[in-house]
Amino acid sequence: MSRRRNARKKVFRAPRYALRARVVAAVMLAAFGVLAARAVYLQALSAGEWQAYGRKHHQREVTVTAARGVLSDRNGVAFAVSTPVDSVWAVPGELAQAPRSWPALCKQLGISRQTLRRALEAHRGRRFMYLKRHLPPTEAAPIRALGVRGVHLLREYRRYYPAGAAAAHAVGLTDVDMRGIEGMELALEETLRGEDGEKVMLLDLRRNPVDELVLKGVRDGGDIRLSLDSRLQRIAYRELAEAAHRHRAAGGSAVVVDAQSGEVLALTNVPAFNPNNRKGLTSRRLRNRAVTDVFEPGSAIKPFTIAAALESGAASVGDRVQTSPGWLRIGGRPVRDARDFGELTLGGVVAKSSNVGIAKITQKLPPRALQDLFTALGFGEPPASGLPGESAGVLPRGVALRPIERASLSYGYGLSVTALQLARAYTAIANDGIMAPLTVVRRPGDASGRPGQRVFTVATARAVRAMMEQATAADGTAAQARIAHYRVAAKTGTVKKFMDGAYADGRYTAILAGLAPASRPRLVMVAVLDDPRGDKYYGGETAAPVFQKVMARALRMLNIPPDGVSAAARGRT
Repeated sequence: MSRRRNARKKVFRAPRYALRARVVAAVMLAAFGVLAARAVYLQALSAGEWQAYGRKHHQREVTVTAARGVLSDRNGVAFAVSTPVDSVWAVPGELAQAPRSWPALCKQLGISRQTLRRALEAHRGRRFMYLKRHLPPTEAAPIRALGVRGVHLLREYRRYYPAGAAAAHAVGLTDVDMRGIEGMELALEETLRGEDGEKVMLLDLRRNPVDELVLKGVRDGGDIRLSLDSRLQRIAYRELAEAAHRHRAAGGSAVVVDAQSGEVLALTNVPAFNPNNRKGLTSRRLRNRAVTDVFEPGSAIKPFTIAAALESGAASVGDRVQTSPGWLRIGGRPVRDARDFGELTLGGVVAKSSNVGIAKITQKLPPRALQDLFTALGFGEPPASGLPGESAGVLPRGVALRPIERASLSYGYGLSVTALQLARAYTAIANDGIMAPLTVVRRPGDASGRPGQRVFTVATARAVRAMMEQATAADGTAAQARIAHYRVAAKTGTVKKFMDGAYADGRYTAILAGLAPASRPRLVMVAVLDDPRGDKYYGGETAAPVFQKVMARALRMLNIPPDGVSAAARGRT
């Protein structure tokens, strides 16, 4: 009986176990089905969404900023360099979830918690916001040490200008993102900027970087040597600033050019600005007056009028001009001299700056002779130096001028020029009739550069130089431009300012344009003071001393040999 019962139990137990096995198998199959479906959903149907989520939380694409190229002077002395700095940035959502760390962070950043809160609200939903730009590494290190959630450091660069205000207008400056916005920084932007790189940072669960993958290599910007001499820049700026202060001038410019190569050795203005400290920066200080501000050149144009007369055959070197009684009428309008100079040679007309003499010479010229020569000298068109913002000035062309208009043009009224244009024109006198093309980038090799443009003959250029040299004699208008042991050729200009539709009494532009050594000129310089308001306002009293001090230092600095006797000896002869 017991055997039958055991057998019966076995018979009835088998189906029960089979059912359980089938249930378990079904459950497992269902679970595997759910897992498989989930896997298909995750791996196929929503793969892109989850990959994006992973990249968002465990990857960060970073732009690697290219180092901007160095701008240096002709001797390799740095004008503009990029120094490494750190910028503090944050993931707004993460930082918003760590309010307990705000007090310490705000203290290091120098901002209030309210300011931080407003910034986070303004950047809600974004993945990036700057907290502070361009901190020195020593100031950024304590912020890194705080370990605030969502706060990171980014290595960037900041531009530094060793020459400060002295070269500010020529060199220019960049904005906070290292893009050139003024001067040669703007003109040479494409070469200096380089090309940024890109990389992906891999982050752990705490969003700390653990690895990186370079997507695009960085290409640093190229270095460029300018034609400027940093030593001469500082000298020119200092002397110009002192003269502007002494004579209470509204501003001024000084330009020094290598007469043979056309390289600009110095270009400076006042008022200036410090590119390393941009607080209170105004457009008035940013303006590069030497290339943007135009003025009537006045008597500084007379050497070119004499050159036109010699070239056309209307006058000869030995001619004499009667200027008595010190005035004359042309077309019913008076032309006056400072006093009655009597009979003058052509050199005397230049030395005494006689308006009457130059007007009489102009009456003998062909009608368009002055306009044609002034056009050949580049007046009325930008000087193409490479500096941004060059003004073309004004030159009447394509119209027949009345006799009084031709007379006014001959002594520098009725046209307008910039200091840089005037300096370029004077290279034709210095360079035996060939006007050198200007450049602010140093020319390689022998620095001869592109061939210049012949404007007048060698004989005319040398004759005009000799006449300009007479202006620096003891009784000449440019006597204060003389330099000991060097022969100097120079011409002054004192021009009434045209304001509110009329020439204003007591408001002047003072000019001195000159070259040295006169026997074989190497340097050309133009100094301009805008609206000197002191007791002295003539170009020979205000601008000539600037020329003398700067040119004297430049000649010795560049080891240009003397070609004359001392200034004292010249004054006695």
